[in-house]
Amino acid sequence: MRDDPTVIRMVAGARNGDKGAWDALVERYAPLVWTVSRRFRLSAEDVNDVGQTVWLLLIEHLPDLRDPAALPGWIVTTTHRECLRLLRTGRRTEPLDPADVPADTPDMVPSVDEELLAHERRELVRAAFAQLSPRCQALLSMLVQDPPAPYSEISQKLHMPIGSIGPNRARCLDRLRRTPALATLTAVRTASAHEPEEGDHHEQPMVER
Repeated sequence: MRDDPTVIRMVAGARNGDKGAWDALVERYAPLVWTVSRRFRLSAEDVNDVGQTVWLLLIEHLPDLRDPAALPGWIVTTTHRECLRLLRTGRRTEPLDPADVPADTPDMVPSVDEELLAHERRELVRAAFAQLSPRCQALLSMLVQDPPAPYSEISQKLHMPIGSIGPNRARCLDRLRRTPALATLTAVRTASAHEPEEGDHHEQPMVER
């Protein structure tokens, strides 16, 4: 995903003043900036401030970005830095009961690689979801909204008998798993699970002659 040619094209277009490329770039990575900022428990106003600062800095540094594929990492690192700057200056944070904060809170802030992996997975899921039929998209959207829509509402809006909502959901989820985007993610996870850990070498059995 980090060598995604789409990202490289967006960066090249934004460098050349293509407004459409810039808008697409912001749309793609705004959720990443928001997710990173919310992990620092900033207020909604400060989250917006961080986002504006990140995009202004990107406009300034985009011509100097040597590797366009490294853009997601730059965004995560810059967002982290801006969030910490706001915290140091005592800006607005959401009220929080100290009893709810674990002792290891600083260690719970994900690393850059963790943030990027999570973002890449979300992008794959979004791409896979877009490949579903409109009916499956509508059904799954209603089921995963917070709170989930009642079956009676789903039945009425989608003209679907209540008894068939469960089976339809199962079929839609199966189609989602089989989309090329999620098939790629599953293959990567499977390969990673079977990779031996460093230092984990198994000797080949001796064959008697």
